[in-house]
Order: sequence, then structure tokens, then C-alpha cells
Amino acid sequence: MVYSATPAWSHARAVWSMVAVTLMWSIAGVVTRQLTQAGGFEVTFWRSFFTLLALLVILPLWQGAGWFRAVHWRNKALLLSGVCWSLMFTAFMLALTLTSVGNVLVTMAAGPLLTALVARIAIGHRMPARTAWAIVVAGAGIFYMFVRQFDAQGSLAGMAVALGVPIGSAINWTVVQRSQSHGERVDLVPAVLVGAVISTLVTLPLAFPFTATPADLGWLSLLGVVQLAIPCVLCVLCASVLKAPEVSLLALLEVIFGILWAWLGAGEAPAREVLIGGSLVIGALLVNELLGWRSRQSTPRIQVSE
Repeated sequence: MVYSATPAWSHARAVWSMVAVTLMWSIAGVVTRQLTQAGGFEVTFWRSFFTLLALLVILPLWQGAGWFRAVHWRNKALLLSGVCWSLMFTAFMLALTLTSVGNVLVTMAAGPLLTALVARIAIGHRMPARTAWAIVVAGAGIFYMFVRQFDAQGSLAGMAVALGVPIGSAINWTVVQRSQSHGERVDLVPAVLVGAVISTLVTLPLAFPFTATPADLGWLSLLGVVQLAIPCVLCVLCASVLKAPEVSLLALLEVIFGILWAWLGAGEAPAREVLIGGSLVIGALLVNELLGWRSRQSTPRIQVSE
């Protein structure tokens, strides 16, 4: 028996939940800048470790005491999703220690373009014209920010590491989408736990010697629980309702929120080019969702069994 605890969410609820997810994700940069001693792989290790602990509490409370035995741990989709999560966890935090918050987030914003490409190749996904145009417009804003940020203060190594996040994200959302479209009643939420375990084990030997202060551990525990465990679980649930390119497009809000937090909380003021490019991204998101809402309102609600 394969276990699934995914609730039936409406499209609107999934969209607003993704907005909340991006708000939680976006605190990573400003929180990381509060660390005084910890750096490099140690930062990644502690965040993944605290995420692991948080999920070991969240999953039993949410899915019941028998959740572990009910999960189909050998399912290929779950394991592949877990590997993708571990890549995203590790690349993101390591990149933040190598370059600015803005550079990391701008590089991550390539996600929708990569997701659309992977979903098209892997599962033949046909996106609505509105989403395709939104990705084009958002991509233009991202390219503009990328070029200007790189010229101004970019670190090639940090941005190269950060590129692992959208690559892992594109594969991950496509895996989730495919499992749902093929009727596999697989709960991919435990994949987040698998990712945390892999990331913790891989970065542990690289984290020595530990230098984190008690205050650092407090900040890193905040990242593990609030910035990673909770929003990642919500994000997987959203991906069971929203199309893969739509999830990745909404996730671009993290770029805007993250740059704003870094500006207000860490003094990393965004350049004029970042504000212009970010406006294009936000505009593309709003237009895409507005057109999608109007389309759903005008379409008769007919239940089709696949």
C-alpha cells in the first residue's frame, strides 16, 4: 500500500500558499548575514540538520504515528525528488557564503526557464500561452539583473554553485508533476526529509572544525525550521495542484522578497538594475495569475476522470 496525505487544495489556495512559501524562503540571505563564526559547509550542515529534526516532528504530527512504515521509500520518484532537494539545500547555502544575496537569488531565478524546458522534454508538458509569455518577460528581467549584477560585484564561483538550485528545482517539480499526472498515489513530502538526510550526511565531514557560536546555532535552527522545513513541505503540496512552470514562476517571488530583506536587514542595497528587472518579474507573475484566474472563471467546471 502506498500512502498519501496530500489534501485536495483549490488553485487559489495553492497560489497563496506559494506566496507564503516564498516569504519564508526569502529570509535565508538576511539571516545568514547575522552569523558571526559559522561559514561554508558548516552553515549548510547545520541548516540541513535542523531541517531533519523539524521534519521528524512535523511528519508524525501531520500524518500520524505510522507514517514511516506507510511511506514507499523505494519509490524512484520519491528518491529522485530527495536527491534534488539535497542538491538545492546544499548549493543554496554554500552559494550565500561565496557571493551576495542578490547574485544568488538572481541566478536561482533561471528556474522557470529550466523547468519549462525539462517539463517539455521529460513529460511533454504543454504550457498555456500566458505562462510562456510570462516566462519570456520574467526571463528578460532576470537576464538584465544577471548581467548587471555580475558586472558590478558578482563572484563566478558563487553564481556557478547557485546554478545548482534552479537545475535541481526544474528536475524536482517535473518529478512531482509526473508522479501526479500518472496517478501514482505517492506522498512526495517525505522526499524533503530524504533531501535533508542526504545533505546532512554529505556536508558533515566537510563542516569540521565546527566554529558556530550559540547565537549562530540559534539563527541556523531558525533557517532549518522556518525557512526550509515548513515551506518545503507546503511547496510540495502546492506542486500537486499547480503546473510545474507555474510553481517555478511563483517561486520567483523569493528573488524579490530576498533582495528586499537583504536590503533592509543586512544593508545590501539592490542596484537600480535589480529594481527594474524585479519589476518585470513581478509584473509577469501578476499578469499570468490574473489571466489564469479569468480563464478558470469562464471555463465550466466539469470533472474529467483520467
